[in-house]
Amino acid sequence: MTSAQTILILGAGLIGATLAWRLARAGHAVTVLDAGLPAGAASGRSFGWINASYFACEAHFHLRHRAMQAHHRMVAELGETGHRWTGCLWWEEEGAALDRAAGALTALGYPLHRLTRAEVAARVPALAAPPEAALWFPGEGAVDAAALTRRLLQAAADHGARLWSGCAARRLIVRGGRLAGAMTDQGPVMADQVVLCTGTATPELLAPLGLTFPMLGRPGLILRSRPVAARIGPILASPGQELRQDGAGRLLAPASAAHQADSAERIADLPGALAEATLARLRALLPGLGIEPEEVIAADRPVPGDGLPALGPLPGLEGGWLAVLHSGVTLAPLVGELLAGEIAGQQAAELAPFRPARLM
Repeated sequence: MTSAQTILILGAGLIGATLAWRLARAGHAVTVLDAGLPAGAASGRSFGWINASYFACEAHFHLRHRAMQAHHRMVAELGETGHRWTGCLWWEEEGAALDRAAGALTALGYPLHRLTRAEVAARVPALAAPPEAALWFPGEGAVDAAALTRRLLQAAADHGARLWSGCAARRLIVRGGRLAGAMTDQGPVMADQVVLCTGTATPELLAPLGLTFPMLGRPGLILRSRPVAARIGPILASPGQELRQDGAGRLLAPASAAHQADSAERIADLPGALAEATLARLRALLPGLGIEPEEVIAADRPVPGDGLPALGPLPGLEGGWLAVLHSGVTLAPLVGELLAGEIAGQQAAELAPFRPARLM
């Protein structure tokens, strides 16, 4: 695609918003449809951690690492976005396992420092029992994904993009072997290019076309506390609990340890019980802060069947594109850059390992 065309993006989460901004800036006529409100699904219920210390394979690491750099480009172009580059203290593994993790990341070129117990205590005085050693990842940070989604959609609108919230795509429209649009309750919305940023709703949309898109069931739950006076500083990743603090002083804590690699297919307990257990771990980790719960947030994370992102053309359907992945928070800026380029005809070698065709 070398000239301006009409582009329909299904899904107004962080991935859809980033693509809408990039494509509208490039002069294309962009329409974004969402069955609910912007960031109403996983993007609005995210822990918000930006990192490449978690990765599934070497190609996945490099994609995530490049995405961290893309976040800084996004900030430079958009202005204030709420990003907080606090760094991360990581000791989810200890002893020899921590050494192996440090060695693997160092070999991949990831910036890190090994800290002693005294150095950890100096960085986070509120810790009850600082670990004997931890890894310090200075380049990591976090962002409120819902706020960033809204910021991106506004920036896209400034370049002419249209957002239709509360407008569900009931089915996809195919004409002559080409994905040509989507049918809503009010009628068809047609476009030259159609991008599915539809998260966990993707299999249901593709099934009537005879396309099977496998996804893993990966529900998650996050506890958000009331603001605490103490400033924690970095993101903390301990063996039993990950947590970060937002700009207002609230603590955000996933209910499962090492939540990025969590493979549970269902939430086994009531949210209240999981929140109480998470709260107990937080109070043990950071005693004396008077931590009280404010909100429990549950979400189904959009994880393709092999755990890796699915990015690029829909097999067998001209004009059709797919962008379904976890973690969208880390990867969104780079995905926006690369997929917008691909839709314009510029192939991105970095996306070759992550094509949807491998799953379909």
